[in-house]
Amino acid sequence: MRRTVWGLLAALFLVAGTGCSVTTSDPSYIPPPPLPPMEQLEKAPLADAKTFSSGDDVLSFITADRTIACSLTSARGEHLNLPYEQNSYSNAANNKLPIVPVAHCELAAYPVPQSADVKDDCGGTHLGYLGGTALLAPDSARYGECRSGVTTMEATYGPKGSKSGPLAQLPVLADGQNLERNGLRCSAYNGGVACGNVSAGVGFFVSTERYELIPGPGATASTAPADALKTP
Repeated sequence: MRRTVWGLLAALFLVAGTGCSVTTSDPSYIPPPPLPPMEQLEKAPLADAKTFSSGDDVLSFITADRTIACSLTSARGEHLNLPYEQNSYSNAANNKLPIVPVAHCELAAYPVPQSADVKDDCGGTHLGYLGGTALLAPDSARYGECRSGVTTMEATYGPKGSKSGPLAQLPVLADGQNLERNGLRCSAYNGGVACGNVSAGVGFFVSTERYELIPGPGATASTAPADALKTP
């Protein structure tokens, strides 16, 4: 009995001497809510851009859950320099157009665009304006585009996706990290991706469940309800 008591005392002195402590979870703790998109873009740490360079001054990434792929790139008019989509950006006929920095995202599954956010009549047909993409320019943000068929992201990571191809080779932007190119930033967080021009207060947030367009100070943000979803 004496040995047992002395053993317990020795163990207590050892714990006290080595500074060990026992932590327990606090059932009353409530984690803070995610930051608003523009605050996240302003405050989140910047990742090393070299890791995400895909050549031609383009930064591309995919989220860890493979639901969103984005590029911080350039546009000439409506022509985007995207390494994983066929495009006419490098066509000599477009050289006369100014080069504008943009951020572009594609989703594997996506919310339906709200009627107020449909910005194109699709050649006068008013048909074929689909969600699943978001585009940020230095002074504007939009959700959706006119197209027939699926995006590369839908074809790769949608319900019937191939899980192979150029998107499968993109580096992952870890949750909470930020990328920046030519004044535009994108951050993976809160189950989606936020991209914005912090100095202008313009941006967007997209996820498979909802999207939000942030038009800048003094304007009303546009948010899609969570039940207005389209799964390709």
